[in-house]
Amino acid sequence: MGLFGGNKMPVAGKTVLITGGSEGMGLAVAKKLSAKGANVVLVARNTGKLEEALKIVQRFTFISADVSAPGYAAGVLSQASQWNHGSPPDIVWCVAGTSEPGLFVDMDMASLRRQMDVNFYGTTDMAHAVLREWLSPAASTTTTQRHFVMTASTIALYTVPGYAPYAPSKWALRGLADTLSQEVLLYPADVKIHVVYPGTILTAAFEREQRLKPDVTKLLEKDDPQQTADEVAEAAIRGLERGHYFITMNWFGDLQRVGMLGGSFRNNWLVDTVGAWLVAIVWFFVQMDLHGKIRSYGKKHGHPSTYSK
Repeated sequence: MGLFGGNKMPVAGKTVLITGGSEGMGLAVAKKLSAKGANVVLVARNTGKLEEALKIVQRFTFISADVSAPGYAAGVLSQASQWNHGSPPDIVWCVAGTSEPGLFVDMDMASLRRQMDVNFYGTTDMAHAVLREWLSPAASTTTTQRHFVMTASTIALYTVPGYAPYAPSKWALRGLADTLSQEVLLYPADVKIHVVYPGTILTAAFEREQRLKPDVTKLLEKDDPQQTADEVAEAAIRGLERGHYFITMNWFGDLQRVGMLGGSFRNNWLVDTVGAWLVAIVWFFVQMDLHGKIRSYGKKHGHPSTYSK
């Protein structure tokens, strides 16, 4: 993947379904794909925000749905297909997500379940519904290339204290993607699986997350690159157009990606393999720094039970 030039995901005239498309990264992706000629179906829970998005994104419709509701995807896909003249969308991009950070022993188990419902099951439910359409015997004669895009997080590449309620839902997407990327090879249809790994995105959701985030988490993240939703959308689309499998947004994400690939598909076998050798050395120093900061924080601030909540 990524060895040859050319746009591997042209969108002009294609129909793209985006969950979480009413704000933040999802809306930024919708705007950019619409500008490239895509017909966009936005899915989100808040009808008011979806109606506001109508003023920004051209050639689109919207569907109000709760991605955490079991079985939501079949109904959404049916509505989207009706709008698309009876055919399923050509590209499905699951952006919808939520983050409620906290230290593990302080978290509410309901919070972890809620984040798993939105972040993992919301994407999995949609993958199950649309792949049944794309990989069916009836679809085997089409020459259209389809793309299913998951949105994870760099936390799924390397996590730090404070993300125990959130990280499992994003790490689980890696396992799902690695499985599906191989299973689709069994079918004659041309279907590609991708995972996008944003880092810090400067949105209203990030501001809400900061109010919940433990101070030690903020300390460990303070030097991480920060990007706007438009910058993240641009980088993600650029990676998809290059045909990449795991797509990161900046140099920091790239380092984390090549350091954890294991048996996952590579974007470029030569570059990623050499990068992994180098990162193995870099991680020695990075972990020494991060773990030192965590221990120092604990000694300075005392037992975590005394921290202000």
